[in-house]
Amino acid sequence: MGVKAQAQAPTLEMVAARAGVSRATVSRVVNGSPKVKPELLKAVNAAIAELNYVPNRAARSLASRRTESIALVIPESTTRVFADPFFALIIQGVAVYLATTDYTLGIVVASEANPDKTRRYLTGGNIDGALVVSHHSGDHSYARLGRTVPVVFGGRPLHSYDGEADTVESFYVDVDNIEGSFTATRHLIERGRTNIATIAGPADMPAGFDRELGWRRAMTEAGLNTTLIEWGDFSPASGAMAMRRLLARKAPLDAVFAANDQMALGAYAAIAEAGLSIPDDIAVVGYDDDALGSAASPALTTMHQSMTELGAAMAEKLVKIIEGEPVEHATILKTRLIVRGSS
Repeated sequence: MGVKAQAQAPTLEMVAARAGVSRATVSRVVNGSPKVKPELLKAVNAAIAELNYVPNRAARSLASRRTESIALVIPESTTRVFADPFFALIIQGVAVYLATTDYTLGIVVASEANPDKTRRYLTGGNIDGALVVSHHSGDHSYARLGRTVPVVFGGRPLHSYDGEADTVESFYVDVDNIEGSFTATRHLIERGRTNIATIAGPADMPAGFDRELGWRRAMTEAGLNTTLIEWGDFSPASGAMAMRRLLARKAPLDAVFAANDQMALGAYAAIAEAGLSIPDDIAVVGYDDDALGSAASPALTTMHQSMTELGAAMAEKLVKIIEGEPVEHATILKTRLIVRGSS
């Protein structure tokens, strides 16, 4: 018994014949041209629906010189990306927004181990634009993308080009990290805490740099000690190690502001190991408001920022840039203090 031949997929010519128009008219409709009379547009769309015609994406790309693809670049290890809920929420926000457009999303998880591979992909005509999150000042594989490919950063970019000044003003979406960490630290001061440490994030990342500045500003304005500082890499393990180093100093310590919730939860473990309690002995405040912090015991006081809103705002800004619409270079989203049992 022979195999039944597969039905031919509808073609542009078949749509034109069904609608009673030329092939060129159908092509103009498919590519969104405004130069089509309303009655012809209606006829072509009806024929497309009847035949279940799907436009050839490759042909459309050749005609428009667009791929209708956007890359989300995360310059971190795969272990870090899949372990930290921050990235999942960013991706969710980007994907939800792009679902309302014709653009598809590709994710590039790339460290600086092979920067040339990342650079070749991003500048090789594979994408119309890129979104970059969790970037470091020395991540050169995409830092200059704005010169050749539209790019939007998640977070204020910290450019470092070996001393060479960059003349391209970056587009980015961020929260006011300095004000947020200032608010978090002021909360601890207002609760009567006077020996407040911080577990800061990496100084080569905008969030790490700015959140340390906010803590330092609040402490300085209150006339308090600013030497109780250790650094982590935003992971729980690094937060635990930083907290152990703070406790090993044997200096007075009654509170800690951690630059993200993951490091704050790492600090929880180190505080418990030392036989101390939260918040009686040491109050703890984090930053991000992820689900793990709210489920901790005691629940973590934190600065709320909407990562899904951040991802959606990044995607919206990039699409507008690609399509030639005017946008502001910087979009700053709001944060708010969420007070729970840890403080």
